[in-house]
Amino acid sequence: MTPRRFDPLRSRARGTLRRKHRQMRRASHKTFRYALVLCGAALVALLSLAFAWMAEIALAWNTRWTTAAPSAAFIILPCALAAIRWLTLRLAPFARGSGIPQVIASTTLPVDIGQGGLVSLRQALWKIPLTAAALLAGASVGREGPSVQVGAAAMLAWGRYWQSRIGVRLRFRAHELVAAGAAGGLAAAFNTPLAGVVFAIEELGRGAGVRWDRLALSGVLCAGFIALAIAGNNPYFHINDPMQWAGAAWGWTLACALVNGVLGGIFAATLIRGAAGVVPAAWRAWVVAHPVRLAFVCGIVVAVLGLLTHGETYGTGYEASAALLNGHPIESSGFGIAKWVATVASYFAGIPGGIFTPALAIGAGIGEHLVQLAGPVADPRTLALLSMAAFLAAATQAPITASVIVMEMTRSQDLMFHLLVATLLASLVSRQFCPRPFYHAVALRFRKEALADAPRTASP
Repeated sequence: MTPRRFDPLRSRARGTLRRKHRQMRRASHKTFRYALVLCGAALVALLSLAFAWMAEIALAWNTRWTTAAPSAAFIILPCALAAIRWLTLRLAPFARGSGIPQVIASTTLPVDIGQGGLVSLRQALWKIPLTAAALLAGASVGREGPSVQVGAAAMLAWGRYWQSRIGVRLRFRAHELVAAGAAGGLAAAFNTPLAGVVFAIEELGRGAGVRWDRLALSGVLCAGFIALAIAGNNPYFHINDPMQWAGAAWGWTLACALVNGVLGGIFAATLIRGAAGVVPAAWRAWVVAHPVRLAFVCGIVVAVLGLLTHGETYGTGYEASAALLNGHPIESSGFGIAKWVATVASYFAGIPGGIFTPALAIGAGIGEHLVQLAGPVADPRTLALLSMAAFLAAATQAPITASVIVMEMTRSQDLMFHLLVATLLASLVSRQFCPRPFYHAVALRFRKEALADAPRTASP
């Protein structure tokens, strides 16, 4: 039997085929992973849009009943906030507040502890109806922060399903899925894809627990683009006429940054201290021991402010902000300060709801107060816009995120430089009153609670 002759051409062809086969397998696996992440981003976008739809209905109903019977707020608001607080304690204790601190805390914890409580899909889904109920009652809260927690929980649940149930390895750490879903939720909530990426890098990327790659950032952008495709490429705030910038208004821009930096820093410090930290020492034990009764008292405060401002402090404050951005005066002369107090009272109630949109409304109100001093020197719409960004930056100490969000939601790219100046200065001033960023300071508390609650909530 003669041995087979070695054919170098045939051997080379076989090697090429094997290499091509391996490359195709790697490419197909990478494409499949990419498709799964983008499908998860689509799920996040759909949840955010459904949340927005429920919130809009709740706000519309709130306008109806507060217009028909304004004095009923003294009964409805305290009882509603107390009931929502009771339900939150029983059903979803980690769903209270904004939702962004919970996401930040979960990225610094072991996976099972974070999944069992802070970004649990069950608790996050309860956040949607409870926040909508708070908006229906008239609490000064927003839905954008809750959308972040819902998006994080949805993306994590999606990734876990494919990895543990189906056996597909996405090669993502759980913390990266959480951060991608959270940023995607914000992008979809505001219709601002670029702001979602900036938020992910500036806020969620501060710790070492999250490492960003191309696929994760693509998921964030995908969530925002899907929301744009479904809801339309419409800005969050509609501005009828383009804003004009006057060179003589630089002094008022700096004044805007300073005033909002002070008020935003005090705002963040007050929220961090909590109700027990601002009441007299003799009342602190009662505040800690009776959270439902505290929510009832906070409801009375919000109702009083709502009646004094003809209902403008109820809900997110979107209508008042939109009016000021278009140069239309609002009925209440002290809207900015009243909204500041109403948002603090709503947060102290311990109900689900964010501070993003209320902070924008507070800034717009402060801008109106500055306009009354500036006179014809500055465009009132431009000062309202800069104040919105400056106060948000001061409250969160995330100036780049605040600038990009306000720029994208108002389509005011021409004023981006002025937005950056105002937000950076306001954030610097805010640190003198609140050295630690609000979201990260609250995240430490949630981290301790999650660790203490770990034996009960950890996943098996």
